[in-house]
Amino acid sequence: MRIMAIDYGDARTGIAVSDLTGLIAGETFVIAQRNAEALAQAIAAAAAEREVGTLVLGLPKNMDGTEGPRAEKARALKALLEAAGAPPVVLWDERRTTIDAHRILRENGKKEKKHKATVDAVAAALILEGYLGTL
Repeated sequence: MRIMAIDYGDARTGIAVSDLTGLIAGETFVIAQRNAEALAQAIAAAAAEREVGTLVLGLPKNMDGTEGPRAEKARALKALLEAAGAPPVVLWDERRTTIDAHRILRENGKKEKKHKATVDAVAAALILEGYLGTL
């Protein structure tokens, strides 16, 4: 069963999909969509096309574990995904994934300004890898 991780952003949302065995991160891509309802529809369609069984949605938490406005947006997207007929959604603590994605790209010689979409996809892959590590 494939698992899809989502790094929800205002302008771009990073997506990472596991292989068929659900063991490793495979495909990554970005959906450029600002409208949350349209984004939920696009994610649900991408999940159906790839035969995804579970969605893992990054839940942004503060470093002290509390939730702020970004976490509320993620919870609202979860509700929209469920309404769109998407597979079951698991919320996943995504603290530091974007920071780590920037670091990974920097260490590999990528200029961050030219690779904003890549940062989102890498962050989604980090969410996916974290989740897969618990299975």
